Amino acid sequence: MNAGLFIGRLVFGALFTAHGAQKLFGWFGGYGLSGTGPFFEGLGFRPGRLFAAVNGVAEVGDGLLLALGLLEPIACAVIISVMIVAFVTVHWRHGLMALTNGVELPLLYATAALSLALTGPGDYSLDATFGLRSLWPSQLTAIALVASIIGAFATLAMRRCSPSVSRVGLDHASPRHSND
Repeated sequence: MNAGLFIGRLVFGALFTAHGAQKLFGWFGGYGLSGTGPFFEGLGFRPGRLFAAVNGVAEVGDGLLLALGLLEPIACAVIISVMIVAFVTVHWRHGLMALTNGVELPLLYATAALSLALTGPGDYSLDATFGLRSLWPSQLTAIALVASIIGAFATLAMRRCSPSVSRVGLDHASPRHSND
């Protein structure tokens, strides 16, 4: 089980880190802050560059924490929060499958983060190495998860939608920014 948790955390964390690096630095085919900022503006998050930077830092930071197995419940909770916002603002109206920019990918990320938060980081983690697992009883993990959901809805409440925003997403949302 520990090897499985390690592999899952490592791959998921690395991919989530890369996803954030697209937004922050334009790496891996991303647009960097200069391109992602206006996209966030179009979603109603103003100032867009600030929201894009906070989102990118959250994705890079929490992806790294997850990969290392350090403060894992917090990393997972923030990932869930980011994915709830992406789910609502970009993907919901496109249906289920990722091919149509649907909810599949953010739903998978959020589900994986929830699963890892509930199972813990395993023995091959910095939480285990530094003896931090005892700091995360199930009640504290539950509080972190509930706080992440509240945080997601607080973020959504900060949106200032323009007439170009229909229902819960953008009519012209770019598939290249499919997981914002």
